[in-house]
Amino acid sequence: MRCVGWVYAFCVAAALFSGGSPTVASHQTDPLPSSSQLSGGAYPEKFLYFSGFDLWRSGGSFYGGVQWAPRGLNEDGFTLKLLLAEGSYRYLAGSTSIRGTSLLASALPGWRIKRSDFEIKLFAGLDLQNHRLSPDDPGNSLRGNHAGVRVAADLWWEPTTSLMLASSISGSTIGSSFGVRGAAGWRVMDRFWTGPEAETSGDEVYRQYRIGAHLTSLKFAAFEWSLGAGYVDDNSHRSGLYGRVGLLTRR
Repeated sequence: MRCVGWVYAFCVAAALFSGGSPTVASHQTDPLPSSSQLSGGAYPEKFLYFSGFDLWRSGGSFYGGVQWAPRGLNEDGFTLKLLLAEGSYRYLAGSTSIRGTSLLASALPGWRIKRSDFEIKLFAGLDLQNHRLSPDDPGNSLRGNHAGVRVAADLWWEPTTSLMLASSISGSTIGSSFGVRGAAGWRVMDRFWTGPEAETSGDEVYRQYRIGAHLTSLKFAAFEWSLGAGYVDDNSHRSGLYGRVGLLTRR
């Protein structure tokens, strides 16, 4: 089966940059909005740095990047997201097991809209990917270099002071790949959010499904951690566990 397994980690979620101090989906996968009312909330700076990793039975991904909001992360308006990722994945071509490695780079201009306790960020831009296969699979249209368009959206809503709802969606014209994630969280000791999460992702021939739990915006000093873990299954019948760790900071 031809697939891009590593893309399904989408999102983003951690950072380690600048001045001895360390976004996706993001990926927790979506960094906590700078408008959060947690007592350990982020400062209204212009840069959000993120990096992290995601592991599951058939592969894993490592990713990092930055969001830049020239008017400030707390303000409505233009936002630019830059993302770099590397991953590995496995799939079956007939009875042959193929190991793929991937590189991705995306530059996504976007716009932030904040209304009361509701926030949405919309992005669209250039997506570059490279896929290397071992052994080679000539029937896989994703082998080699590709350029396409990626669109994404991140949503955060706090309907009450103790409840949050978050979702993210991403899609690329390369392989018609996509990822959709939803999560709910409850405030714990005014320090972090925790609750269930669910995700589905895939491309033209592959589907992956996840259900688990997350911990979001566990803040220490200038850094915010996110964690996720649970059960994963796909249409290659490779079920198992997944784990995700992210770290982010704002400057």
